[in-house]
This record gives sequence, structure tokens and C-alpha cells, in this order.
Amino acid sequence: MTSIPVSAEQPYEVHVGHGVASRLADTLGTSARVAVLYPAAMDALASRLVADLDRDVIRVPLPDAEAAKTPDTLVACWTALAEAGFTRSDAVVAIGGGATTDLAGFVASSWLRGVRYVSVPTTLLAMVDAAVGGKTGINLAEGKNLVGAFYEPAAVLCDLALLQTLPADELRPGLGEVIKAGFIDDPVILDLIEADPAAALDPSSDTLAELVVRAVAMKARVVTADLREATSVGTNVGRELLNYGHTLAHAIERAEHYQWRHGNAVSVGMMFAAELSRLSVGMPEALVERHRAILTSVGLPTRYAGAPWADLRAAMNLDKKTRGSSLRFVVLADIATPSILVGPDESMLTEAYQRLEG
Repeated sequence: MTSIPVSAEQPYEVHVGHGVASRLADTLGTSARVAVLYPAAMDALASRLVADLDRDVIRVPLPDAEAAKTPDTLVACWTALAEAGFTRSDAVVAIGGGATTDLAGFVASSWLRGVRYVSVPTTLLAMVDAAVGGKTGINLAEGKNLVGAFYEPAAVLCDLALLQTLPADELRPGLGEVIKAGFIDDPVILDLIEADPAAALDPSSDTLAELVVRAVAMKARVVTADLREATSVGTNVGRELLNYGHTLAHAIERAEHYQWRHGNAVSVGMMFAAELSRLSVGMPEALVERHRAILTSVGLPTRYAGAPWADLRAAMNLDKKTRGSSLRFVVLADIATPSILVGPDESMLTEAYQRLEG
């Protein structure tokens, strides 16, 4: 097991390894009752993980994936806690993917202005992204994650054994965020995947275990330095660094009514960010092609034609990364050499997307 500290306003640890979900009871402190939020389809797994908890357990099944991140589901969770007489000394546990951890974290942050929260992510994407960093929230019809809060968990349990039953198509989206971590901060991640793409998709491999640890450690470093995503300026880039590829990604997700996997959308978004980086700060063409090659090697998409550019461009204006009336993009002059591009010319955005279309 590897334990990665996150020194946020409320410090916590992310535990990575096979079997770490068995530590759940230890992370709940003196909580008398626990509300377990999980996708209804994962009922058997949730039952197994909470079977040994020596306290009252309130089970709150949720819709699957992004369908859980709605105002209606949020209100239903609040109602379940109210009916159970949930108090400030009780705890919320999330068991599921990123949508579940986003919602459950927001439920915990907002119930009685904050109760103890523990995350048990069950997908690779959730382990390396959604469950780490303290961002919680839900979607609106107008955009993704527009309502939420910063709220740190008491602990995150990334049990690699939970990945064993997932098919490659379930693991692959998580590699989008892992590869992003390689380009923005840790090039060893890229080397590991290029050396053996198949091992990166093997949940029992040492390669995947190292990739998870490295991606989580990267995010922990960034979050520790800038929890609330203070405005970055020029080459002084804080937590906003994690948004590489995300502005177009969120527009694609909205255009696809959240039926696209987040990691797949981020993969396309990174290609757009790489093309934009080439045009704006001189990313070498070879590095743009390295993006395409490594993403393709693990089966992630690098092109998108599902919605007109005009629709995607309009959706970008609603993204939470926009400040005032200006779009902001993380761009890279080279690996781990970021800066913030503010309000690029429309012609540059259009050209970057046209290259993405091929």
C-alpha cells in the first residue's frame, strides 16, 4: 500500500493498493451512522464493502454515471438523510465512479454544513481524478459541474483490486487523465505507457499500479499548493494546470448529453489543447504527434465530429473555467512547461479545431 498525503485545509491521505478498502471502518472515526451512496447496479459490491462496519448503515442507491449528478438526485439524498435523522456526528461514504464521488462529496459538504466523508472510488478515472482534490458538484442542463463546493474527504481508498473485474473499455477512460498528468507534470508516466500500452490496461500489472500512484501524487502536489484554483497568470500556473484539455472536453460532454466518458472527452480535448499550444506558444509538432500516438496506443479517441464547431464554441462560454468574458486555456510549450492563454483569437481556436477534425 502507498499512502499519499494531501496537505489541504483539512489534510487527508489517499491510500493506493490492493485490498485497501478493508480500511474503511478505520477511516470513519467515531461516526455512529454511515450513509453509503452507490450506484444501484453496484448493490452487491457495496453490501460486501460495508458488511463489517460496526455501526448503523443507511443505504442510498443512485442512478448510474452522470445521471446521478442532478439537482433531483441531490434533493433525494438530502431527504434520505433527513428521514434517517442524520446528525453532524455521522458520515457519508461514496462507493462508485467519479459521478458518485462528486455527488456524495457535495451531499456531505452541504448536509448540516459539513459531515465526515470517505471516498471509495471503483473506477480508474475516479481514482486518479474525481475522488482526489476536494472538488464536489452536480451538473445542470446548462453545463457540467456548475454547482458544487470544495470539500476534503477524511480519506480516499483507491483499492486496485476493485479494478480487476472491469473490462478494458472501463479502464481506458481513466488513462485519459493519467496521460494528462504525464504531459503536464510527470513524463515518466508517458514513458511507462509507451513502453507497454497493454500493461497500462492490465489491472493486475505493476505498471498500472505505478501509474495510479504517480497520477494521484501529481494531483496531490498541485492541490496542496492551490486548493481553490486561485487565478493563474502567465507561466505561474496553480491548480488550473489540471484543466489541460478540459474546456473542449466539457463542451463535448454537454453536446453528447453526458453519454461520452469523461476520459474519452479529455483525450480529444488534449489534442485540441496540443494544437492550440502549437499555434500559441510553439509546442513542437513532434510533441503534438506524441499526444496522438500515446492516446491512440491505449485506444483513446483523438478526433471528434459529433457536433458542429459553432455549438462547441458556444458551450465553452458556459464552462466554469471561463473568467469574466474571457476563455482561458492551459497550453504547453513543452512537457511540464505550462502557461495560461487568455482570450485567444477566434481564428486560432477555429484552426486548432479544424486540425483536430483532420
